[in-house]
Amino acid sequence: MQSELTLKGECARKAARQLAILDTRTKNRALKSIALGLLRNGDQILEANKKDIDAGRAAGLSDALLDRLLLTRERMEAIARDIDSVIALPDPVGQRFDSRILENGLQISKCRIPIGVIGVIYEARPNVTIDVSTLCLKSGNAVILRGGKEARESNQALTRVLRESLEGTGVPAGAVQIIESTDRSLVGEMLKAHQYIDMIIPRGGAALHQFARDNATIPVITGGIGICHTYIDKTANLKKATEIVFNAKVQRPTVCNALDTLLVHRDVAVDFLPTIHERLKGAGVEFRCDSRALSILGRDPSVRPAGEKDFDTEFLALILAVKIVDGIDEALSHIQQHGTQHSDAIVTEDYTNSMRFVQEVDSATVYVNASTRFTDGGQFGLGAEVAVSTQRLHARGPMGLQELTTYKWIILGAGQVRE
Repeated sequence: MQSELTLKGECARKAARQLAILDTRTKNRALKSIALGLLRNGDQILEANKKDIDAGRAAGLSDALLDRLLLTRERMEAIARDIDSVIALPDPVGQRFDSRILENGLQISKCRIPIGVIGVIYEARPNVTIDVSTLCLKSGNAVILRGGKEARESNQALTRVLRESLEGTGVPAGAVQIIESTDRSLVGEMLKAHQYIDMIIPRGGAALHQFARDNATIPVITGGIGICHTYIDKTANLKKATEIVFNAKVQRPTVCNALDTLLVHRDVAVDFLPTIHERLKGAGVEFRCDSRALSILGRDPSVRPAGEKDFDTEFLALILAVKIVDGIDEALSHIQQHGTQHSDAIVTEDYTNSMRFVQEVDSATVYVNASTRFTDGGQFGLGAEVAVSTQRLHARGPMGLQELTTYKWIILGAGQVRE
């Protein structure tokens, strides 16, 4: 008897061949149908999501996971707007680039094509069901989704809307497949299903990413684990720095691009730390400080000494690790030692230091005088994202349409033969 993955893998592989040659107008029409379907069925989706939230609270899920699991009317409307943004983007499939004519007259170029079938394993993130499906459809890829049990009701409701919305649009029926079983053994099966899946994207905690890296026989795109830093240089505009740090830490603390570690140059620490502490304390932020920062901030219920692992922790909460450094060299060294190559920022008015930071910080996204919260496909003009990659091969940072394509060489000749 065939497993659920085998059955859906065969359907996805068949659909991928049809999607690869589907015209842009048909794909955009399908995406618009999905956006309208989400809004039209919003009450049903939110009702299903409430069941997941209630079950998650009863199971003791952390506040960070509950926030990622939560769907609201506003978030649903934002997802629909993201779909409209994807519709407005150019279709990468079929784009020609790096064209040239060789000395022998051969016309040579590269042509963007879909990757094929994308497998996505994700936890407590029902928005991924829509974000990934729409980006894969626009880029001509089929997708197999395996959501976590925490979001089972939400994902089933969203999948129903997807299927109903795609009926009659010209998109093949197997384009979006979701593994309904929550049996964890299916995760291992997906990681080795190379006959059906061309690339795996895990969306979840560090344990899931490590498991995927250790067990996959398929290329895996990992990322989304962010220990994000902001370094306040001695030339920083402190008013600007205060707003950047506040936004990076408080605007949405439960996501991977939120600020975890604040590095402050010793020359401005006495002026800056009390100001930013007062601002963040009002938002409920707890400070975990090295000895020098602790000596400046003194005794306050919101301030405590940094523990052994605090500078290596993605908090996903209103907690901020703070360290005073002697200069940019120490800041760069700290980021290299403790960072996860996700999102790191410098606040400075010194052009030389800003360029050093940009050149020497080996992260997927590097900021000068801006909040790390911008590391997001929608904010980067990609419409949405399938993941934030922190590895080096194929793609880095938010992955949108172009990152879901590969290419083939096209060579046009007039009878040339190799001598």
